[in-house]
Amino acid sequence: MLFCFSFPLSLSSFQRFLLIFLILCILHVDWALTTSVPKKIGKGYRLISIEESPNGGLVGHLQVKEKNNIYGPDIPLLQLYVKLETDSRLRVHITDAKKQRWEVPYNLLPRESPPSLKQTIGRPRKSSYTLAAAEYAGSELIFAYKPDPFSFSVKRKSNGETLFDTASEDSDPYSDLVFKDQYLEISTKLPQDASLYGLGENTQPHGIKLYPNDPYTLYTTDISAINLNADLYGSHPVYMDLRNVEGKASAHGVLLLNSNGMDVFYRGNSLTYKVIGGVFDLYFFSGPSPLAVVDQYTAFIGRPAPMPYWSFGFHQCRWGYHNLSVVEDVVENYKKAKIPLDVIWNDDDHMDGHKDFTLNPTNYPRPKLLAFLEKIHARGMKYIVIIDPGIGVNKSYGVYQRGLANDVFIKYEGKPFLAQVWPGAVNFPDFLNPKTVEWWGDEIRRFHELVPVDGLWIDMNEASNFCNGLCTIPTDRICPNGTGPGWICCLDCKNITKTKWDDPPYKINASGIEAPIGYKTIATSAYHYNGALQGLEGKRPFILSRSTYVGSGRYAAHWTGDNKGTWDDLKYSISTMLNFGIFGVPMVGSDICGFYPAPTEELCNRWIELGAFYPFSRDHANFYSPRQELYQWKSVAISARNALGMRYKLLPYLYTLSYEAHTTGAPIARPLFFTFTNETKLYGLSKQFLLGRSLMVSPVLHRNKTEVKALFPPGSWYNIFDMTKVIVSKESHYLTLDAPLHVINVHLYQNAIIPMQQGGLISKEARMTPFTLLVSFPLGATAGEAKGNLFLDDDELPEMKLGNGYSTYVDFYAMVSEGTVKVWSDVQESKFALEKGWIIEKVTVLGLRGIGSAFEIEVDGNAVGDTSKVEMSLTEHENPEKLEEGGDKMKNVMVEVKGLELPVGKKFSLSWKMGVKA
Repeated sequence: MLFCFSFPLSLSSFQRFLLIFLILCILHVDWALTTSVPKKIGKGYRLISIEESPNGGLVGHLQVKEKNNIYGPDIPLLQLYVKLETDSRLRVHITDAKKQRWEVPYNLLPRESPPSLKQTIGRPRKSSYTLAAAEYAGSELIFAYKPDPFSFSVKRKSNGETLFDTASEDSDPYSDLVFKDQYLEISTKLPQDASLYGLGENTQPHGIKLYPNDPYTLYTTDISAINLNADLYGSHPVYMDLRNVEGKASAHGVLLLNSNGMDVFYRGNSLTYKVIGGVFDLYFFSGPSPLAVVDQYTAFIGRPAPMPYWSFGFHQCRWGYHNLSVVEDVVENYKKAKIPLDVIWNDDDHMDGHKDFTLNPTNYPRPKLLAFLEKIHARGMKYIVIIDPGIGVNKSYGVYQRGLANDVFIKYEGKPFLAQVWPGAVNFPDFLNPKTVEWWGDEIRRFHELVPVDGLWIDMNEASNFCNGLCTIPTDRICPNGTGPGWICCLDCKNITKTKWDDPPYKINASGIEAPIGYKTIATSAYHYNGALQGLEGKRPFILSRSTYVGSGRYAAHWTGDNKGTWDDLKYSISTMLNFGIFGVPMVGSDICGFYPAPTEELCNRWIELGAFYPFSRDHANFYSPRQELYQWKSVAISARNALGMRYKLLPYLYTLSYEAHTTGAPIARPLFFTFTNETKLYGLSKQFLLGRSLMVSPVLHRNKTEVKALFPPGSWYNIFDMTKVIVSKESHYLTLDAPLHVINVHLYQNAIIPMQQGGLISKEARMTPFTLLVSFPLGATAGEAKGNLFLDDDELPEMKLGNGYSTYVDFYAMVSEGTVKVWSDVQESKFALEKGWIIEKVTVLGLRGIGSAFEIEVDGNAVGDTSKVEMSLTEHENPEKLEEGGDKMKNVMVEVKGLELPVGKKFSLSWKMGVKA
């Protein structure tokens, strides 16, 4: 996992981001999948009371109908709480009516608290609802219930469609509501043709859509992403349900806010949660569009974190840069190869004995490292290093000794819990303990005084442990001894099974093998302190994490962990990326060319072509893999210059998408059905994706291929690398496109305006080049509209917003009507852009039927008299050979207006008569 931020950074800023994030990553408790035929457990509960709560919701009580001891005794009395929290969000909360149970801490994920248990037991009822079937309706969602056995449904008010229904019929393979101390079960019916997405983190071989009868286990685990259909590093118990009835699509979202381990059984016509603790805390988001679902979801869990501009540049990392001279050579070789590079990283090679917050005095001597950092910082580059949560147990190690003195480590039976990670024996900081804030922040400060890094990369935060059980340091041997793989456990350990937390009655499918829930992690019977966090100050951080949970996107980006250099992993990376956009973590990417083993030259070509369009773009490799920097092969260097060259031209577009993500939750990379929601052919499409609403990426994902079969939704699509080439589609269908080794197909959809710059080798330089506006109309349109936008700010400021004097937002519009073409802008907060001196030098308009005359320019409402430097030219669009039969074959043109000097910070208007060519 990684934390990057622009330094110097205040102590409390880093503390808050680091501590909240690590807590969210380590919130898991337990979980299990049974291989036996599903059977019903018990007879459910009956509703014995229900009334209106003081805050306008419903509160009721459920009594178990028939006790049984399958997976433990039933909790006899439950509290039901229902609240329409917003027009688009409904909450259903079910817990033990008499005892408080574990929930995601309310200070970590802020939300409204249900009525306290003491307030609802034995008090006189008022405004009672009937114990017969009844409804509780809002403006968009309806909660309906049946009393005996208790079940509930959630409906869409506009059309009465049932979105969630927990009733269990005799023929259903699932039970009525089950609620035991360590086993909770609830199910819903689903339409057979519903398309579901989410429930991660896992590597889904069938693509982005959930596949019936595939296992979906959620439990944060350090197993590599090459394991298919297994619980990986993060836990996101949320899904989106997309339905299409008679050509009209609607989507909604469902979150089970529970951090315990769980299995989710999706059968195609039903879905069942089996959870090993906590409560049912269900949230329903009405949509009805996919973007609206993510908007509503992130409004609840927290908007995605603001990202610094440089984080959208290219990153290079490797576990195995043995000394500083190797890192220096990497940076210089990228420069010589003319391949863009913004950030250079170190894995643990810079450390002294793999210990956090240390430097190896031989391989990374501080004076030489400081000189190197001064050099790359002067160019605008950044430097990031790794730390892990495990703190090495070492009497001479100051970080550890200060941690002991402050009593900050997780305990087992009163002593710090002992585990093994890269330094050997380690203790894990308890990030729920307030003392940890001060201690951890002090270590950050000490390290930054030693080395002015631009970020910290925190890995192994599931938490990962190379050992199992209760361990001690051996007295008869050195552990580790420096030979063999560092991930082999060398501590003396014994299994821990004496508590119900270590061995719950229901065995979730942990690691895909029903592994014990303490397998390769912290014992689940170890104790955390229940504490609080300090406030937030300082500059904008960039946090990249391997392990994530609900709400992590508010603090962190994500990379998809230890993948493999295979064609399958190249393909899988798209589905994982798209899922994390739905999870509210839009800054995401996979290790380009694969973490291990050695990729082929062809694969690395295709991976950088795709990876250049990940939101987060980084090449990273394993210690034991051959070197795979992009300049290692001449052919890969060509592909990198081509694809990354386009990425750096698109940086203002990507950064504007990150502002949209921060303010609305909209994924940066998203499935095509987010824009073309009614097109059912797109619902399972997992080999293409959109950046924003309009830029479609169609990579080659198979070896020995020089063409790609791409699905084109209806409309005009312009090749972003050669804008004279256009595809016109009347309905969604596949076309075969040329894709020689160094080519990736990226197409711009009609009715869009995207801002571009001239690119460069470092984002700092690219950001100050003149702008081009790329305007796309339907091919040959005589009437049409297009729009786009641009966000600019000082990306070191903590907040990404308007109104602070250090940001500018521009809306762009274009129209063709009655033979006239017009392009204009509307500017908010112009001061920042004017001070930076940004100008628009060129406007390119696609899809017109000709050029014309009567050219006019206005800036801030005033006509520009001297247009002598302005040049207009036209180029015919190529008639695509594979143009759909019956398509418009007449000649159409791309018009370029060059020589402009339009200040980005001022409103402008361009217009001219089109003048159709014969």
